[in-house]
Amino acid sequence: MRRKHYIVGLIFLTFFVISFITRILGALNPDIIQSFKLSLTLSALLPFAFFIAYGIMSIPAGMLVEKYKEKIIMFSAFAVAFSGALIFSVFPFYQVFIISLFLMGTGMAMLQVAINPLLRVSGGEEHFAFNSVAAQLVFGGASFISPLFLTYLVTSLRQKNNSNFVQSVFSHLVPQSLPWTSLYWAFAAITLVMVIIISFTNFPLVERKDDEKAGSWEVYKNLFNQKTVILYSIGIFAYVGTEQGVSYWLSKFLYTYHNYDPLTVGAATVGWFWGMMSIGCLIGLALLKLFDSRKILSAAVVSAAMFLSFALFGSGKVALVAFPMVGFSLSVMWSIVFSLGLNSIESHQGSFAGILCTAIIGGAIIQLIIGWLGDMFGLRNGMLFIYLTLGYLFTIGVWAKPIITNKTIKIKNVNFTTVNK
Repeated sequence: MRRKHYIVGLIFLTFFVISFITRILGALNPDIIQSFKLSLTLSALLPFAFFIAYGIMSIPAGMLVEKYKEKIIMFSAFAVAFSGALIFSVFPFYQVFIISLFLMGTGMAMLQVAINPLLRVSGGEEHFAFNSVAAQLVFGGASFISPLFLTYLVTSLRQKNNSNFVQSVFSHLVPQSLPWTSLYWAFAAITLVMVIIISFTNFPLVERKDDEKAGSWEVYKNLFNQKTVILYSIGIFAYVGTEQGVSYWLSKFLYTYHNYDPLTVGAATVGWFWGMMSIGCLIGLALLKLFDSRKILSAAVVSAAMFLSFALFGSGKVALVAFPMVGFSLSVMWSIVFSLGLNSIESHQGSFAGILCTAIIGGAIIQLIIGWLGDMFGLRNGMLFIYLTLGYLFTIGVWAKPIITNKTIKIKNVNFTTVNK
């Protein structure tokens, strides 16, 4: 029993590390642009390099996990992420950063595929739903903490007092003109610790369910020929593009149009964006016990578009509140679109899930489009593209017809529906 609790704790720690590493780019964006003298398009190549790794690795990673099991894949994933963080820490140049982010994205994609079935087995199927929600809360908490940790590192390095701990550790490792790169030394240390922990851990045997197994290439080929698969893949593409399109550019937006310091106000707002997303997930769980998920999706899209409008066209103080509220509105969309998709086909859900994870490359492509439009017409106008991705997500609430309909709860002769996950 203790060993199972230890494995669950290790999985929660893995969720924390994934979030801590993956959701920091938005807070870094203005300093990256200033440090390397980048256009918005060149800046957008950085999240492109990170998220394209998800598109490339999600399906192969599923096959590798089935062949080599979770321990080897998680060890390899953290080792790849460590190498990515280390090479940029040692050689802090833009071109190296692109390679670094691709390696780190590859490691994170491998971890995402491995840990969910492992959580089901180690925590017990009867506790899987609870543990999954708890893991998402851990994930959200790390997203909130990561930008604050960045602020702590950079402000400590900028102090004249040479006696503080951060300066004593990083002063000889980090260029004075690039204090934010200290974060990648921290990432290298964290991933190395995870490599060591996993190497000394005995993992339980995971027997994957049919809906967790990766199929053959022929299965994927057949799925890609189905209209439903394509439509929901575009939905995930649009969602991740929307999420990253806001989170990656909001700090730069606040600096460009309202002159807010990226490393204090900007980083805090990015943290609150992810923090409000976690709060939204909790409220979303309650709403999904009462209402049809398609109606919730449509309402969430309208809410997100409204708050995005306030953020883009309101005052600076309004933007500081509205951007986190966009995160709150987006919070339920991933799970709803994903579950509607899986409930809309009769077989090969595991392979379909791999395809949907591949569509995470929307976080790469949409960044490039926003950056390119921003260079030509200004960042505010570039971010207007997000309305198109939100528009597509709204249509899913209209045309979605899952095979497995939502379970009905009757309260005083009023029917409410919940997502059957």
